[in-house]
Amino acid sequence: MTRTIIKIDEEKCNGCGLCITACHEGAIILNNGKAQLLRDDYCDGLGNCLPACPTGAITFEEREALAYDEEAVLRNQAIAKQTFATVSEKPPLACGCPGSAAKSLKSSIQTPIQTRPAAIQKNQANSELMQWPVQLKLVPTNASWLNGAHLLVAADCAAYSYANFHQDFIKNRVTVIGCPKLDTGDYTEKLTEIIANNDIKSLTIVRMEVPCCRGLSHAATEALKASGKFIPWSIVTISTDGNIL
Repeated sequence: MTRTIIKIDEEKCNGCGLCITACHEGAIILNNGKAQLLRDDYCDGLGNCLPACPTGAITFEEREALAYDEEAVLRNQAIAKQTFATVSEKPPLACGCPGSAAKSLKSSIQTPIQTRPAAIQKNQANSELMQWPVQLKLVPTNASWLNGAHLLVAADCAAYSYANFHQDFIKNRVTVIGCPKLDTGDYTEKLTEIIANNDIKSLTIVRMEVPCCRGLSHAATEALKASGKFIPWSIVTISTDGNIL
């Protein structure tokens, strides 16, 4: 049958994955860093994914396609839900997950490890990290160190590209990091909860110049709007060769 269905332009797609979150039917997947329509009969043709795409890579087209199959969509969702539940039912470690345990950190001079090369020992700099965890997916939205914090939302690549990242960005800020291309889901909801429920003093967003990093800055700015708060905010873009643009 001929019907309206979405069309994805891979040349324009930056792989941010926002369309996947916006599609309630699970019709879109990420394949080799590009959004792809999984099955014609999963797409209802309503286009909830269109406004979520920051590059305009998704449009409508009229073409021969299988009819939308709600039963197939529900079956797929049920399988996905069961898979997630099975994974979630695995017993946790008796001590909990060390990676997600919130704690404050004190910046201090570390005793050099004697097995390190002498040059590294002499030039060792202090970490300016104020808290743990830093991965946005792991950060508790009610952590005590969020209250009164100057919040840094950073692309995880930025610290590797910009040499003085600790001194210029992490220092005196609570840091959360993520990668919109590799992490599943959208950060907007969690960032909204962090900003809305804590006394955040300022918001600094550090992203890379690559297109997929737009998803990070978009999520942070949308979260700020959704929180209903008016706080100082800024976006800093780092080039792949380590310079501030």
